[in-house]
Amino acid sequence: MTRKTRPVSWIKAALKEFEAFPGGAQSICLAALTIAAEGGKADIVKPMHGMGSGVLEIPVPFKGQAFRVIYAVQLADEIWVVHAFQKKSTQGIKTPKREIELLKDRLRALKEMLA
Repeated sequence: MTRKTRPVSWIKAALKEFEAFPGGAQSICLAALTIAAEGGKADIVKPMHGMGSGVLEIPVPFKGQAFRVIYAVQLADEIWVVHAFQKKSTQGIKTPKREIELLKDRLRALKEMLA
């Protein structure tokens, strides 16, 4: 039995944001996305609260900085990378509100596009 690997698609803006990450942080994220594409879930991945089921976050601590990649597994037959950002924490572990708003907007637009 072979598992079907799902394609990983990127919202253009998320890819642009991701490309600004340091190489090591990119590698960690890409490894986690590869596991997701193969139907698994990397150990570091956690659900993105308040976004509905199937929206997951890859938190990457890298050289004293924090990076985040958010992807959705329940849209079409692909895994969609919706958002990538460097977390410059001002309020502890909470994701900044503007990142949440941006994520919600992108998810909404993506669902409309795929409908």
